[in-house]
Amino acid sequence: MSRATDLRPIVKLTSSAGTGYTYVTRKNRRNNPDRLTLRKYDPIVKRHVEFKESR
Repeated sequence: MSRATDLRPIVKLTSSAGTGYTYVTRKNRRNNPDRLTLRKYDPIVKRHVEFKESR
């Protein structure tokens, strides 16, 4: 099974605060076909901000 057709690929979540901080997680393509957005903690700005999936 290749990584390109993996059902749960590894995705990178990048901070929308512009700090360049990233989280790495997995997502289920069947349940979440769109890009992922999560509110998580950014330690550089010391607050919770929106993280968006980057490809």
